[in-house]
Amino acid sequence: MRRRRTAWWRRARVRRGHHAARARVAVVGALLLCMTAALPGAAALAAGTPSPYAFAPDAQFVPGATGTADAAPLTPGTTYRSSLPSDGEIYYSLELDAASDAYVSATAVPAAGSTIRPGDGVRVSVEDSDGRICSSDSETFGIVATARPLAAWAGREISVKPTRCATRGTYYVVLERVSTVTSAPDTWDLELFAVTEPSLEQTGATEAPEDWNSAPPAPLTGDAARRDGGSGFATAASIGNGVWSSAIEPGRTLFYKVPLDWGRQLNATAELGSSNSGEGSAGGALNLSLYNPVHGFVDEASATYDGRQKSAELDPLPPVAYENRYARSDPLNGMRFAGSYYLVVNLAAEVAEKYGEGPFQLTLRVGVEGASEAGPSYAGESEPKGLFQLGQAGTGGDQATSAAGGAGSGGDSAMTVLAVSGIGTGTVVLVVLGVWTMVARRRAAAL
Repeated sequence: MRRRRTAWWRRARVRRGHHAARARVAVVGALLLCMTAALPGAAALAAGTPSPYAFAPDAQFVPGATGTADAAPLTPGTTYRSSLPSDGEIYYSLELDAASDAYVSATAVPAAGSTIRPGDGVRVSVEDSDGRICSSDSETFGIVATARPLAAWAGREISVKPTRCATRGTYYVVLERVSTVTSAPDTWDLELFAVTEPSLEQTGATEAPEDWNSAPPAPLTGDAARRDGGSGFATAASIGNGVWSSAIEPGRTLFYKVPLDWGRQLNATAELGSSNSGEGSAGGALNLSLYNPVHGFVDEASATYDGRQKSAELDPLPPVAYENRYARSDPLNGMRFAGSYYLVVNLAAEVAEKYGEGPFQLTLRVGVEGASEAGPSYAGESEPKGLFQLGQAGTGGDQATSAAGGAGSGGDSAMTVLAVSGIGTGTVVLVVLGVWTMVARRRAAAL
């Protein structure tokens, strides 16, 4: 009799445990709905619209200050997440030595469906403690009025300009919108990437190479291998020499990364397949951009789409060389590092108005030519480590892609949304879920 009562008590306890677990799940579900509703882009995710950008999962939140006195520090080797207001400057700080080059890239991400005016964009500058500009860069959306990720970069370059900004101390990163009179007064999300490049053990040539093959290469042929692009620098899909295919919808931006060693030369063409489901012309609808290992803009090409197959081809670029930094042309001096280069393809949202939602066939023809050469002898390590060394740079992006692709259950998907999209409040939810999971396991073990 006593044994039966003990068994009944255990069954009742199990039932109470199940009810408690269901209650916890219900609360978690409600909490997830409330929290994800407050996250940037949550409405788009709930409606099934892909987020315009996949932020680095390890990005730390940092607020932009309205002046230098409150500027939050950026640590080289770290990726950050912030926001850019529609007007006014925002500031961050950098503590730098007197030997390394330092770079900061800012990727501006307007929300999906944002109103973009021709000429809108982002400007980033690095200034010293006396307000002198070390370098500055602006990138705009051009004539294509469609929301898409857009990156600009600036730095403190001792290797190029040794007489300016060459002292040890505090520097400031200054960001602002490049806006037109009719710009929409919305706030853009930001991803900031701060890096350092060590000085050389021994100074070499201080002029850019002039003798390189600038003839347009013969287009690559052959069957295309399927490779879907990522949605950000951290999740860029790895590709190399060859022909690659994917599907792309209007308004989407796809990221690919190509490893380039010293001495290697890149050429790339993006092709958009034909469509007979509409009519009209969309100016600059297909955009192909190239960014270097520090997420610095190098060059771009675009093509108007009118329903017939179209292609956007990058102009010939020099082989990767340290001395390219001494070139006056932006496309040339951007090819200054070995490491992962990024091909970023955007299809303008306007295409959907004329030819439907797609998806459309995208083909990338990527050529990597030339023999690998010995690189410069650095006097120290870059931050992050291995950034300018093949086989080490960009591994986090591959891991992020695998993690995102491996999320199969609904719970995992919700956790991924929180981990990638939520800052602050999302972290609180993860802590609560972790505590509840631990308590539930201990109770189960005690039964």
